Amino acid sequence: MTKLVVYAIIVIMKTMQVAQAKTHFSSLLKEVEAGNEIGIINDKKQETVAVIVPFEDWKKNKKRVLGTLQGKISVTFADDWYMTDEELLYDS
Repeated sequence: MTKLVVYAIIVIMKTMQVAQAKTHFSSLLKEVEAGNEIGIINDKKQETVAVIVPFEDWKKNKKRVLGTLQGKISVTFADDWYMTDEELLYDS
């Protein structure tokens, strides 16, 4: 007998409308400094349009991932193209 186990991660985030965020921006920043994420809701559409996160969390997600353009671009060099190792390594 095979068992299927499903785990769900529930993310609860405080949200506020743009007008509230503008009015209470200082207290909003204090909450973010404390490690909380705050969703900003578009006043008209009532949908989250942005999330304010602590800077350290943002930096962790901005690490460069190699190969993100793989299969999306190609580089072709002309047959007569040539560069010496010195030219390649030269730091101008």
